[in-house]
Amino acid sequence: MSAHISNVRPEPDQVIVDIVNYVSEFNIDSKEAYETARLCLMDTLGCGLLALRYPECTKHLGPIVPGTVVPNGAKVPGTQYQLDPVMAAFNIGCMIRWLDYNDTWLAAEWGHPSDNLGGILAMADYISRKRVAEGKAPLTMRTVLEGMIKAHEIQGIIALENSFNRVGLDHVILVKVASTAVVSSILGLSKEEIINAVSNAWIDGQALRTYRHAPNTGSRKSWAAGDATSRAVRLALMAQKGEMGYPSALTAKTWGFYDVLFKGNEFKFQRPYGSYVMEQVLFKISFPAEFHAQTAVECALQLHNQVKNRIDEIDKIILTTHESAIRIIDKKGPLHNPADRDHCLQYMTAIGLLHGDLTADHYEDTVAYDPKIDALREKMVTVEDERYSKEYHDPEKRSIANAVQVFFKDGTSTQKVEVEYPIGHRRRRPEGIPVLEQKFEANLATRFPSKQSKEIYALCLDQTKLELTPVNEFVDLFVI
Repeated sequence: MSAHISNVRPEPDQVIVDIVNYVSEFNIDSKEAYETARLCLMDTLGCGLLALRYPECTKHLGPIVPGTVVPNGAKVPGTQYQLDPVMAAFNIGCMIRWLDYNDTWLAAEWGHPSDNLGGILAMADYISRKRVAEGKAPLTMRTVLEGMIKAHEIQGIIALENSFNRVGLDHVILVKVASTAVVSSILGLSKEEIINAVSNAWIDGQALRTYRHAPNTGSRKSWAAGDATSRAVRLALMAQKGEMGYPSALTAKTWGFYDVLFKGNEFKFQRPYGSYVMEQVLFKISFPAEFHAQTAVECALQLHNQVKNRIDEIDKIILTTHESAIRIIDKKGPLHNPADRDHCLQYMTAIGLLHGDLTADHYEDTVAYDPKIDALREKMVTVEDERYSKEYHDPEKRSIANAVQVFFKDGTSTQKVEVEYPIGHRRRRPEGIPVLEQKFEANLATRFPSKQSKEIYALCLDQTKLELTPVNEFVDLFVI
């Protein structure tokens, strides 16, 4: 005789409650976190503007039905689109992630916490325009920065100890969860409503990592986060209308997330939610490259002058790296598209050695068809350094080390060039911030006239003025 299954509604899962309590109650008082969030805002929007140069990105932008304009809708920076907040979140998220150039978080799970800006900015802009139309005060950019800090924290803290990639799930699941919680809070939902929204985010069918790995690497990885953050806006708006939630979305026996998708394991947590992730986040300042390769490219650039006139004399190249890089971006064989190339350690290193630089254009077919690139890739040997792998996970170091050494046919070699911390690392902030600001200024210039670029740039350098600026007025500066 089978036992009856209890139909008593349980209390909400503690993991969900902790997320909701954090977005509803926690006060961010870290000056460093807000200043870093401002830098992150600049860098993230700049990456989105640069992506507008690429038709493969812009073909995804705009309303679902061409010509649709939503009164009081959210505007998409760098365009003339004014859309409902769900579609605006997709547009902004797609732009941000297209070139793989925005910030990064590396832990048991990887990801790009600034992907959440798609939903945060779209919702804040929509609410602000709606309020202005009703004669009420709009939200200010302080709310956007706070939302960014909290979304970074949720995504990053869960990622510290919990590997979704090892069960085949893509890290954009954490964008969906973090965006849902933060956007629901910005929308002014009650704790119960936010619990409902977040539980639905966990229950959603989750994206597989298929599109990030050989032999299927493709452009979905460039719009997947936009899809996730826009779904978050949709779930928040549904919760606002009273849509129910599912209290044991994670822990329900047989049917919950843990049993269905996480091999029966519960999440582990290293630390409580605060502002740690924004303070520690990694910026991709110099190269639009998958972050595990950033230091390898720095090494390659240091070696460029020594090898550029001896390419045909190279016998082999030793790439010393860490386990995560080997698992994600160590690739042999043909590379089929730009998304494939910017997730290949050997390709990115070869470009650095050959060109002394690495830009988004280096992933395009016109460059990739150079036979010297694949010839160099064939000569590369990848080796794991266990110290690199250990210090990658060390919370006090969080290094992303790589080393490159080139050996020539005559028996000579270059020195072994090692870089343990990329320029976007917290340990290199004083060196990195001026370069990040230059990157933002250059990205603005790809889209806006000089006067408009200077106005945006000046505002973004002023922490106090930026925080006091109404969201709708800030976004209006980015209309072209």
